[in-house]
Amino acid sequence: MMELKKTSIVLRKTIRELEKASKIHDAPIWARIAEELAKPTRRRRAVNLSRLNRYTVEGDVVVVPGKVLGSGRIDHKITVAAYSFSKTAYEQLLKAGCRVLSLTELVRENPKGSNVKIIG
Repeated sequence: MMELKKTSIVLRKTIRELEKASKIHDAPIWARIAEELAKPTRRRRAVNLSRLNRYTVEGDVVVVPGKVLGSGRIDHKITVAAYSFSKTAYEQLLKAGCRVLSLTELVRENPKGSNVKIIG
């Protein structure tokens, strides 16, 4: 386990849960996402809806180790898990019929991390 210097209690808890799930379920994807979240905020990924639309197809499960932003549009249904969402991105995803999850919810649903794409 890496030493966490984050001030956000929610972020520290999320990182620990991802690391724990990685070890328990032998799923390196969760460790990789925890490592990305442990980076400084300015180096964390920010992904627009237009990028999600471009690199996904109907039914994909996508993880963004950072924030999803509302620029662009999405025209197919996907499942998106991210550390945070802008208000407009959240609203547009729901309007398009997408599932929006927190990272910990996705880990509970898919502990092995199979068929999950990291976008960012």
